[in-house]
Amino acid sequence: MQRLNNQTLANVTGVASTPGYDRANSKAGIVHLGIGAFHRAHQAWYTEALLNKGASGWQIIGASLRSPTVKDQLAEQDGLYTIVERGPEGEKFQVVGAVKDVLVGPESPAELLAVMADAQVKIVSLTVTEKGYCHDPASGNLNLSNADIKHDLANPGSPKSAIGFIVAALDARRQAGVDSFTVLSCDNLPNNGEVLEKVTLQYAGQVSDELAAWIRANTTFPCTMIDRIVPATTDADRQELEGKLGLRDEGMVLAEPFSQWVIEDKFCSDRPAWEDVGALLVDDVHVYEIMKLRLLNGSHSLLAYCGYLAGFDYVSEVMREPVLAKLCQYFMDREVSETLTVPAGFDMEHYKVELRERFANPGLKHRTWQIAMDGSQKIPQRWLQTLQAQLEGEGNLDLLCLALAAWIRYVSGVDEKGEAIDVQDPLASDLKALCDASDTPEATVRAVLNVKEVFGESLAGNEKVLAATTQWLTRINEQGVLAALKAELT
Repeated sequence: MQRLNNQTLANVTGVASTPGYDRANSKAGIVHLGIGAFHRAHQAWYTEALLNKGASGWQIIGASLRSPTVKDQLAEQDGLYTIVERGPEGEKFQVVGAVKDVLVGPESPAELLAVMADAQVKIVSLTVTEKGYCHDPASGNLNLSNADIKHDLANPGSPKSAIGFIVAALDARRQAGVDSFTVLSCDNLPNNGEVLEKVTLQYAGQVSDELAAWIRANTTFPCTMIDRIVPATTDADRQELEGKLGLRDEGMVLAEPFSQWVIEDKFCSDRPAWEDVGALLVDDVHVYEIMKLRLLNGSHSLLAYCGYLAGFDYVSEVMREPVLAKLCQYFMDREVSETLTVPAGFDMEHYKVELRERFANPGLKHRTWQIAMDGSQKIPQRWLQTLQAQLEGEGNLDLLCLALAAWIRYVSGVDEKGEAIDVQDPLASDLKALCDASDTPEATVRAVLNVKEVFGESLAGNEKVLAATTQWLTRINEQGVLAALKAELT
């Protein structure tokens, strides 16, 4: 079967929308670190819309910092790939051409650094997940004992981490007298730009005080809020698309129709006019990201852990189980909404209904296992800030403690059928060892809450949280998630 590429693109015009601009003569102004499925379905999708409206100079050089998978997928396709939007009404296909090239950091770090240092590049953006910031999620500080950080400080010309690449490229621009670029985090972190600025400056300070001072004076780190559900692509998805396009697309990505991007308008150089294609440029992203992290991401993680333990593969299946759908609504209405400040004119109730409808979208095969990855990095933002707010206001925290209990049971590595769980988490082995060494639910909860990388110093001694989480873990262990919830919520 032929591959999607420049030569075969005309074959799909009756099935999919295609780039409406001159890709060959369009220049790249963005380098994106972490060119996974989410970036291609979100930021690159917005940029494609802008290019289709006549903007120039904003194609993307993508970079993978781990494996050559995306390069291998897109190289034979001249950077082209298809976004398949799946909604309740069916599918929509769009071939995207915003990605001009893909580099692989481990294969040629010098090449990637040279591209980032080029004056033509105005923005370096990144989606490297929470763990890619090489920081302590509880404190926000750079983890100087992280293996990649230690390597990068010792080998600045061949970095491994996103932070190492950013600082080395900024240093090259400083020494060459080239203006800085804007560093744009697009990861699901509260105050993501501030977190990125903090670890970047801390890393730069390890290199030299002069470099740190230059970055502080010349570089900006806008905060963003990103929102689009992008499930992992399977071989079955690629095979299905091949039947519809008549071409093989190894780089295809899936997405829901909904998309949102809120960006702090704080750029140190030129930027694309993303607001012309639906992004929201604002002075303060914080209120939007807190709503999204606590309502969408917090609920998503709750459904993932409870749903996985209950035997559900996909979130849409979880939402078809009445007690789990009710759990989601109660969690949003009671635990989370009480902690939020709502922007003027924002319809919170409509937003919550819309979120639950998105979770229930049968067109998206979003695996509970995928959402459950890297929980130790995610739950400080998704649950613990809400929990702290409820503790301070003496509000509801029962379902937040249920969420913690479900996560603890999940990272113990054994599901309700006694089968092993493939836990993907930077702290997986440490968490499992704590669970294995504890002989009662209370001992397990107490041991896990003492993991300071996740919980800091505040929760380990909170007897209210300890008691409620222990009670839920006991019920889950003895009855299973569904029976425990049915006894409580019905």
